[in-house]
Amino acid sequence: MSAAGKETAFVRKFFKKFLLFAQLYDIFIVMIHTYQIADSGRGITMVSMKDIARRCGVSVATVSKALNGLPDIGEETRQRICTVAAEMGYMANSAARALKTRRTYNLGALFVDERRSGLSHEYFSSMLEGFKQEAEAHGYDITFINSNVGDQPVSYLRHCRYRGLDGVLVACVDFTDPRVVELVQSNIPIVTIDHIFPDRQAILSDNVDGLDALVRHAYSKGHRKIAFLHGEDTAVTRGRLTGFYKACQELGLEIPEEYVRSCIYHDPALCEEQTRQLLQLEDRPTCIIFPDDYSFMGGYNAIVEAGLRMPEDVSALGYDGINLARLMHLTTYTQNAMTIGRTAAEKLIGLVEAPETVDRVPVLIHGGLMEGASVKQM
Repeated sequence: MSAAGKETAFVRKFFKKFLLFAQLYDIFIVMIHTYQIADSGRGITMVSMKDIARRCGVSVATVSKALNGLPDIGEETRQRICTVAAEMGYMANSAARALKTRRTYNLGALFVDERRSGLSHEYFSSMLEGFKQEAEAHGYDITFINSNVGDQPVSYLRHCRYRGLDGVLVACVDFTDPRVVELVQSNIPIVTIDHIFPDRQAILSDNVDGLDALVRHAYSKGHRKIAFLHGEDTAVTRGRLTGFYKACQELGLEIPEEYVRSCIYHDPALCEEQTRQLLQLEDRPTCIIFPDDYSFMGGYNAIVEAGLRMPEDVSALGYDGINLARLMHLTTYTQNAMTIGRTAAEKLIGLVEAPETVDRVPVLIHGGLMEGASVKQM
């Protein structure tokens, strides 16, 4: 084997191990977090209103009035009861609270990941973390929705009814799935991510602006032969294609049809094959925009395999802004995932608690260019 061949084999083997390590690390962190949540509930003794009444020397009815903020008890008594309740670790029974408020303070999250990357997908995990933080700050819990209750298959809507969910976040799904459409058309408050349904609240990452920014960055570096490997046909992809072609037209770039190719998000293997085909073109591109930062790893393998260097021979741009991009010094467009999640929770809670105050106009969340060292100055 030649020296170049050995180098290519080493690089491919290294990145396969690197990706495997990254996935195992993410799974490990999720398992630890899950264990901590489960473990934190062990050994807890529930404190009742009767216990608080006994400690304070008052009736259970007086404790109930104090904890529920009713006006017909003295302020000093209320303060004393609330202080004792806090010291004893009292928590209101969720079922009792639901009967009183007609809310369960439980929000659903519908997250169907056909690529099976789960919460190790950094963009979606960050978005869900933002959603979780905002929901918890308002006293809500989160339940993941699936198509089973125990071993019995059910629709998403029936699962939501079964759990008594106050509202649902719908993200990373096939929005044409009849089960999703049924849920969205129900009377349950819904917020969707990166997809618009009539009369439903949507939170959108600015995908048009994202591709526009990437094309203009490559152009500013002197590139005129810019290829785009996009994801599967979704509203996200259609927005990004619009941004790509709009920027190219405004800059006077004529993009050959073979420069724009379809891939699948979060699929390095397919991205590697499509990159290989781009590099075999007689008039190959000088810069390639990849579907996402993770898929870029497959493209990078193809570049190295072809005996080329990045950015000296081929420049690259990613999308998402995950930590891997920073490690690879990849110039990418960073999606503001935490803000998307927080905004989704804020809007969903508004729909649950005061629906008449929410206008249901789609909310556009902007990201920004994160410049690395992957684009050559021509």
